[in-house]
Amino acid sequence: MKKRALISVSDKTGVVEFARGLIDLNYEIISTGGTALALQKAGIEVIGVSDITGFPECLDGRVKTLHPKIHAGILAVRNNAEHMQQLAELDVNTIDVVAINLYPFKQTILKEGVAFNEAIENIDIGGPTMIRAAAKNYQDVAVVVDPNDYPLLINHLKANTLTIDIKKQFAFKVFEHTAAYDALIANYLAEKLGQNKLRDTLTLTFEKVADMRYGENPHQGAAFYKEIGKFEGSLTAATQLHGKELSYNNIADTDAAIAIVKEFDEPCVVAVKHANPCGVATGKDIYNAYNSAYNADPVSIFGGIVAANREIDKATAEQISKIFLEIVIAPSFSKEAIEIISQKKNIRILELPGISVKNTEDMMDFKKVSGGLLIQGLDCKLLGEQFKTVTKIKPTEKEIEDLLFAWKIAKYTKSNAIVLAKDSATVGIGPGQTNRITALELAIKYAGEKSNQSVMASDAYFPFPDCVEAAAKTGITAIIQPGGSIRDEESIKKCDELGISMVFTGLRHFKH
Repeated sequence: MKKRALISVSDKTGVVEFARGLIDLNYEIISTGGTALALQKAGIEVIGVSDITGFPECLDGRVKTLHPKIHAGILAVRNNAEHMQQLAELDVNTIDVVAINLYPFKQTILKEGVAFNEAIENIDIGGPTMIRAAAKNYQDVAVVVDPNDYPLLINHLKANTLTIDIKKQFAFKVFEHTAAYDALIANYLAEKLGQNKLRDTLTLTFEKVADMRYGENPHQGAAFYKEIGKFEGSLTAATQLHGKELSYNNIADTDAAIAIVKEFDEPCVVAVKHANPCGVATGKDIYNAYNSAYNADPVSIFGGIVAANREIDKATAEQISKIFLEIVIAPSFSKEAIEIISQKKNIRILELPGISVKNTEDMMDFKKVSGGLLIQGLDCKLLGEQFKTVTKIKPTEKEIEDLLFAWKIAKYTKSNAIVLAKDSATVGIGPGQTNRITALELAIKYAGEKSNQSVMASDAYFPFPDCVEAAAKTGITAIIQPGGSIRDEESIKKCDELGISMVFTGLRHFKH
């Protein structure tokens, strides 16, 4: 008796060649619907599933392979005499190879304006059932769900090297595939039905973008994965125009830079180092914004990441090329800019047209912890409902502008965070300190003389008036902070005493 292979695929890539390879190995081909037509058109003899089951396809093709003569042929354990006796009594032939890929649910839901019913119709039922059955009976059935594995299977069959271990690998890919498929369906339905994003059971589906050379350090393995969906403003949508491959740290830092630049509608440049901003500025054009961001901290920007929300032109590219940068990312680059920047061999040029697309509060932020996962909504708010001046001295219109600018940067600076700004540019940033006064002292050190007549943003409240005292000594004129300390009055009183205005936002921006 000839061996049999069941082939039923949505993705027809390589299926004709695969079927021919099986026929050359003396297999009979069982198939359904569009796959059967494609194979017959290529001159390949096919046995229809209905010819095996003796039952016609029905319900618009919803029921065709869900039949004992198919599943018994797949699931029968060959060295189980009772199983084989039952197959003989039921006139069922074994199926030795199963090649199936599923209805294109992902491709369907990614289409513009797809209707809910169309998405539901593209949920495969028979396909997952058959490949799971074949994978469960891996010792007797070879199952492939990835067209890239067709040549591998054919070669092993030809060489008689299809071992149990290889079949286990094929089976593993099945369950990985169906798990991702079902998770995608569940997440789609959760979104459409308005389910709580922090639901009791969470299953996520990500697809690998690339393997990293290493992680944060050379001894750590790493890879970059993307969420399934349309994220036009995310790094996964960027196109690399020049330079060597991105590293783990490059991706983390660039993501931080993109998040900051999204806060601004006016021309803006963000320089990031170790996931913290080191120079941020807006300007009348991107050239002026870049120069201001560079001058904010010309030491720290070296070897950093630069993100811009306008096209990089020739003049800006000439300035960029004067120093070593790891990455420049922008919505576009002029032809001259690409030519200038790409003269540096290793710098990465990334184009992200949607870089200014705003994040939304329904997006989720993930942080892995040992043995678990922390999930929260993205921090998309800027100010609370109680935004108010709390000192007798009121900030000027210009100070308000700079305070709000600094507040946006503090939102993306690791806590404890202090940001000093002047003329819509940072002049000193103190990130990630274990106490707030040290963060301020660090920001003042970076700023030097530029701290005079600057404004200050603090990501959280002042527990003591020491930061106000230090601010006054260096010439800071206005402060923005959330408020909420039981000792707020001490800081307010000290501001009034020292001639500094203070604004409360009513909203905290910790970033850990």
